[in-house]
Order: sequence, then C-alpha cells, then structure tokens
Amino acid sequence: MALSIIFSPLLLSFFLFFSLLQPLTFATQKSYVVYLGSHSHGLEPTQSDIERVTDSHYELLGSFSEGKEKAKEKIFYSYTNNINGFAAVLEEEEASSLAKHPDVVSVFLNKGKKLHTTRSWNFLGLEADGMVPPYSLWKKARYGEDVIIGNLDTGVWPESKSFSDEGMGPVPSKWRGICQHDTKDGVVCNRKLIGTRYFNKGYAAYAGHLNSSFQTARDSEGHGTHTLSTAAGNFVPGADVLGYGNGTAKGGSPHARAAAYKVCWPPINGSNECFDADILAAFDVAISDGVDVLSVSLGGDPTEFSDDAIAIGSFHAVAKGITVVASAGNSGPSPGTVSNVAPWLITVGASTMDRAFTIYVALGNRKHLKGASLSDKRLPAEKFYPLISAADAKAADQSEEDALLCKPGALDPKKVKGKILVCLRGENGRVDKGHQALIAGAVGMILANDENSGNEIIADTHVLPAAHVNFTDGEAVFSYLNRSNRAPMAFLTNVRTELATKPAPFMASFSSRGPNIIEESILKPDITAPGVSVIAAFTQAIGPSDADYDKRRTPYNTQSGTSMSCPHVSGIVGLLKTLHPEWSPAAIRSAMMTTATTRDNNGEPILDSTNTKATPFADGAGHVQPNLAADPGLIYDLTVNDFLNFLCSRGNTKKDIKLFSDKPYTCPKSFSLADFNYPSITVTNLNDSITVTRRVRNVGSPGTYNIHIRAPPGVTVSVAPSILRFRKAGEEKMFKVTFKRAPKAVLTDYVFGMLTWKDGKHFVRSPLVVRHY
Repeated sequence: MALSIIFSPLLLSFFLFFSLLQPLTFATQKSYVVYLGSHSHGLEPTQSDIERVTDSHYELLGSFSEGKEKAKEKIFYSYTNNINGFAAVLEEEEASSLAKHPDVVSVFLNKGKKLHTTRSWNFLGLEADGMVPPYSLWKKARYGEDVIIGNLDTGVWPESKSFSDEGMGPVPSKWRGICQHDTKDGVVCNRKLIGTRYFNKGYAAYAGHLNSSFQTARDSEGHGTHTLSTAAGNFVPGADVLGYGNGTAKGGSPHARAAAYKVCWPPINGSNECFDADILAAFDVAISDGVDVLSVSLGGDPTEFSDDAIAIGSFHAVAKGITVVASAGNSGPSPGTVSNVAPWLITVGASTMDRAFTIYVALGNRKHLKGASLSDKRLPAEKFYPLISAADAKAADQSEEDALLCKPGALDPKKVKGKILVCLRGENGRVDKGHQALIAGAVGMILANDENSGNEIIADTHVLPAAHVNFTDGEAVFSYLNRSNRAPMAFLTNVRTELATKPAPFMASFSSRGPNIIEESILKPDITAPGVSVIAAFTQAIGPSDADYDKRRTPYNTQSGTSMSCPHVSGIVGLLKTLHPEWSPAAIRSAMMTTATTRDNNGEPILDSTNTKATPFADGAGHVQPNLAADPGLIYDLTVNDFLNFLCSRGNTKKDIKLFSDKPYTCPKSFSLADFNYPSITVTNLNDSITVTRRVRNVGSPGTYNIHIRAPPGVTVSVAPSILRFRKAGEEKMFKVTFKRAPKAVLTDYVFGMLTWKDGKHFVRSPLVVRHY
C-alpha cells in the first residue's frame, strides 16, 4: 500500500505525459508502401547491392523528413531483391511529397487484405468479403446441388481439382449418360464429372481420317475445361495464373454435376472447328442423358433458324425443359453481329469485372500509362529502353501495315533488338504479336488498341514483358514516338493485381452487338456477364497462351470472350433450377433479364468500350444479378407452342416446323410477333402508333405493381392498365403497351427506353427498343 502511495504521483505524471504525446506521435502517421519499380542489380544481388539499395531508400526518405537517421527509424521494410521500394511510417504530408518525386512510381497505404476469390462471383454478389451472406443465391439454392450441367465445347481435363468428387454423394438417379472410353489414357469420370462423350464425324468429313488421338473427350485446347469449370467447378483454394489473381476458384453451381460433350477440334479450313453435324449429335444425346442445363460457348455467323444446328438442337432441349445458354459471339463492336439469336436460347454478351491485372508504361516524357498484362516475364533492370513503332521496324520486303500489326515475318530484327516494340491490335492474335516481337529481339512490347477496340484492355499471358493499353493511351504512345526530339525511351513495371476497380462493368469491344439481323423484333443479346480476364481451370496439354512455342503449364488460366460470360450465366441457371425446379427455361431467362442492372459500380450507366453509354444492343437487359433473379416478383413465360407460333409468324412452312417440333403442329390463322411474350419489347416499324401485348405471372407474394416508364426519345409510351394487383402466387395478368411517334419527332435510328413494374420490393424491368418505319 505504501508503495502505491509513493509511486502514484509518478504514474500520474507518466500518463499525463503519454496522453499529451499520443496525438502528436500517432494521429497523423500511417504506414505506407513507397514503390520505386525494379532494380538495376539483376536477379542475384550481392550484399553490396543490397546495402546500396537500402542506403538509397534512407537517402530518399531522409530528404523529406529529418535526415537519414530519422529515415532509418521510419522504414520498417526495404525491398531489395526483386521489388524496389520500402514501407515506412509517414506523415500524410511526407507521403504526398514522396508521391511527386520523379523516381517514385506510387505511394499507397499499407492496407489490410484478405485472401481473395477468382473474383467474378464476388462481383456478382454471391459472396462478400470472402463470406457467403444469408441472402446469397448460393445458400438459397444449396450451391446448385445435384443439378446437371452439360457443356458443348473442346472436352475436359478430368484431373483438374475443379472436377474432384471429394465429399460428393451418389450420382443422381436421373443421369443416363456414359463416360465414353473411360480408360487410363482417356477420361476417367467420377461423382462430380459424371459423363463425357466426343463427337467428331462431322469434323472428319472435312479433315479426313482421324487417328486415335481424336477418339477421346480429353481437352487438348483448354477452352472446354475453362468454360465447364466456370459453370460447375468446385471450390479450389490457391488458384492463380502464373502467380497472379491468387484465390479460390469457384464455379457458378459448385455442387452441380458436370458432363462434357466434345464437339470442337483443331481448326481446319480457316477457323472451322465445331461442325454442325457434331453439335446436333451432341444436343441429341445430351437431352437423353438427363442434363438440366446446356452451356454452349460456340457459334458462327447469324443464320436462319432452320439452317442453324444450335437453334435446332436447343429448341429440342428447351422443349424437354432443358435451359440452353449460348455465347453472343466475339465479332463486336460492329452492329448486327450477334449470333445464337433464337428466342428460346439465353444469349449472353461479355463485360468486365472489378479486377485488373495492371502494368504501367513509363514514357521518356514522364507520362505514365495504365495497361493490362499477365506476363510472368519482367524487364531485368529498372532502366529505360529504346522505344520503336513496329511500323518503323518493318522488314525490307514487308508493308508498314503488316509490320505495325506485328505479323509473322514482318519485322526486321536489326531494328527491333534490345528495344520495346509498339504493336497495333488487330487481325493476328495479341499474344502472337508479342511472340513475333520476342523472335525479333524486343525486350518488351506495348500493345496499343485500334479505334474499334476503344477502352477494352485484356490481360494476356504474354511471353515477354508486355502492356496492353487502350486507344487513347496508344495514341499518346504514337504521338510521343512521332514528336520526340530525343531518342524515344520507355519502361514497363511489374504486373500487380488490383481489386474493386471502377468503373465496372463496362462492355467488352469484342462482344457481338445487336440488332438481331435474323429476327429484328427479338432483342439480342439478352443479358451480359463477366467475360474479360476470367480465371478458371485449364488443360495441361498446352501452355496458357495456346501456342506451340509456349512450354509453360498452369492448372488455371485467364481467358476472355463471350465464351467466358456464357458459363457464368449457365452456373446461375443451375442455381435457379435448383431453387425453382418448376420454372421453365423461359421463366428462368425472364427472372435474370428483368432483375439485371444497367448501372456500374459508380452508380452510372454501364459504358460501352467507346466510353459512351451502352445500349441494349450491347448489354441486352443489363448485367446479371443472381441474388435478385431468385425472387423476380413477376415473370414473362413462354411455352413450346409460343415458340412454334413464333416460327409460324415468320413464314416457316410445315416442312420447316417439322425440324423443330416432334409432332405435327398447325399454325394459328393469325399471330403477331408484337404479342410474343418476350421480356424485352422491340418495335421495328413504328410509323404512327403500335400496340403490343404482354402477360406476366406472379411468382412472389401478393402485391400491387405500378408502372414506371422511361420512354425512348421521340416516342410516347402508355401502358394499360397501369396498375396490376395480384392476390396469390401463380396469378397471371395481361397489359398492353402503346407506342406513338411524338409530334415533330424525327426518328432516323434506334432509340431506347425502359418499362418497369414496381411493388415497393421488386423492380421488373423490360428494355424498350424502337425504330421508325
């Protein structure tokens, strides 16, 4: 007791002193990372190299603080091996001043992080901060438990962990398929990968005799493994691509069963690899096998339905209650390029997600440009290299146009060696351009977008240090090359993964656009989903760049295309089939379309690749939102007879109808395409006025829905009735929508709007598309 009396004044003084110091010492200080790029000492630094670099960090920070000795106190990490930089406790003013120093690439807060997923399902709201929230469709639908997803593609790599059957129960009794050539050298199935088949006779009709390597469903190209695992792959921790994007790989329906139907083979006759005869055979068998969902990431030019194997095969699948999801095509951004446009299909466009694999281009004029890459190659030293346009590096017998595109044989190695080469996007493959640059002796490549590609940049697994930059930044590079008074120079930083990037999504330039040139009254694509730099399982038969010269192997790879967005929707369909087994394929499509969003993560309208507002010809009804699709409120349904009536209205003969119907069908005497109960409404011949009819069914609780209209410019829109009251689930109501040309309106092109039914909880949206006749 006496001791406490003696020391209490001293303790009180201490605490008072400490409390006075605390705000001064800690309140305005935070830990930062100061990134300086790479080192000049190579991959194996000596002790003197490390000491030199460390001392340079002290010198740099000391010039902004109270000297070198104080800097030593502030720095708690010096990155001295591969990364050049340091971590330190800094005042905000110090951090701000350091960021302006010419030797500093960036200064950023030392923020806490969590282990990350391969991202797209997080972006779609099925998980949040590494957790699956109670409202997630994953939980509601038991992760797609026992739904069977079939995939028409290049086959499967069965050894991938994405197709492990650990923890899975018996194969569903409804499954009637087989594991074709289930041998040690073929494809061994299990309780996850429950069926595989291959179809190559249509291919052989063009290619001739096929050897034994074609008698398997094993995937030697990677595309099929990637798409099937995106739709139905397991949770696989520790997935990455060449060290980037590390996290847990997930399929949309991770507890689903998977079946692979190999219909695509090495390209012949140009780029033909998936032949109609094989596609149709696969549809035929898959329907009998008992699949619930078919994912089809392939297609060709838009074709009349009766001449389209995918349209025919999918009609028969839908007639049996199987939902078919297909890719919109990669022929964008030109209008009228969308394929797989049959109204019984779900057609999916491609857009970005909020993750980027970022690399910076530093030009000699001190401009820094943000690019994308997944190259595991790095420039060996942090120094600037000579920069040259590929057009100026052309071989003597080649054109500037071919050289600028970095086509094979178009470059002069004497002009390229030791330099960073600038290539233009287009015609030949992006990774191949880098390979041509490497062959010619380049130390790195800047891949600049052409105007059509706009702001879309793609992270590819390049074989040399490379940065893909958008059109505007590409113009800045070429301007620097053309106007520089000194020898142009540049440097490429290392790649890093960035999350929560904005804006996202925006539309990929390659995603095929409407209008639907086969049937203009049906809006296509229906919806958009992540399709850029998607990480999923991959074959071990080839390297990540899909090139013979690439000897690298990675169990997971990144790919881009509507082929990647399609299986995202297929996985979501699997969840909705599990949650609502009574819903028809058309009901499932309606639920996704009417709950889709047309806003990005800034709350602004989704942008096209040209930085202008995307139209429904790019994103359809918008970006898919799986959690909201589980409870859409109202749905626009369609039956097989509705689809047959649709065909009848287009002038199809009885012979044509037989291609689609398994029994005789008599066309109605009158049927208007304007009344076809599609979730979107397209009017292609507005002269004065036109009225269309729609029918909705309540799949939620009783409620009252009010109409909200955003009319297309130059058009007035009215809806009758304007209020729909539902007393029970399953009740149906009809309404009419009248479009009138506004007085003095001059309509020379398509215009767009939105019709929304609201009950306070649900927002049931339908895009409006109008063209003057």
